[in-house]
Amino acid sequence: MFIEAPELSSHSYVRHAFFTRQGGVSEGLYASLNGGIGSRDEPARIAENRARMCAQFALPEGNLVSLYQVHSAEVVTVEAPFPLDERPKADAMVTRVPGLALGIATADCGPILFADPENRVVGAAHAGWKGALGGVVEATVAAMERLGAGRENIVAVLGPTISQASYEVGEEFVERFRSEVPEAERFFAPGRPGHAQFDLPAFILGRLEQAGVGESASLGLCTYADPDRFYSFRRTTHRNEPDYGRLISAIALTP
Repeated sequence: MFIEAPELSSHSYVRHAFFTRQGGVSEGLYASLNGGIGSRDEPARIAENRARMCAQFALPEGNLVSLYQVHSAEVVTVEAPFPLDERPKADAMVTRVPGLALGIATADCGPILFADPENRVVGAAHAGWKGALGGVVEATVAAMERLGAGRENIVAVLGPTISQASYEVGEEFVERFRSEVPEAERFFAPGRPGHAQFDLPAFILGRLEQAGVGESASLGLCTYADPDRFYSFRRTTHRNEPDYGRLISAIALTP
């Protein structure tokens, strides 16, 4: 049902989970633990799936907080749960309030969970290529610092993300990175004519390193290549399927 990272699970004040697609009540394309409010799955099934996620954290239903994600570098400081229909447009959250699970939805983009266990501040970010390029990693770290975290104390873990082998991009994409990112070539491998293979996990980890966090790691799991455990937008597109579920990655301070 979920995966834990040893870099985070070793800290007693922090609970986290990279939920897989297994262990829920959704059916068909959404089978089975779909947490995606933006999908066309039945709302009652999404609600039950999210309730099961809250139960994993031993938290009341409604304490799993989510955003209206827009591939930005916007960060929200969360002090209390808010209704899902009032969720702000942003791509990262931070809190120092115990008992709030910050939940990021993904289906190929990179979910990053952050924790400063010493100062008891946590964060979660949705990092696709656009958000990572736009500064969502750096903005999350800065927001955690405003709550009292020290970036040298922050542990950050990248969850299931599309891998380089599965992420083909065109020449315009490559040229944009060449114009904006120093040493961009290291994130690309040769592909078929007119294309390249982009290493999103390596790019995100590079941004974490540049941000100066104390420790960064990746689960090293590809969403596209593992249909039994993970949803994938790109895999759905290649299969001409009409919709797809969303994985939830969440972190909380223990009450």
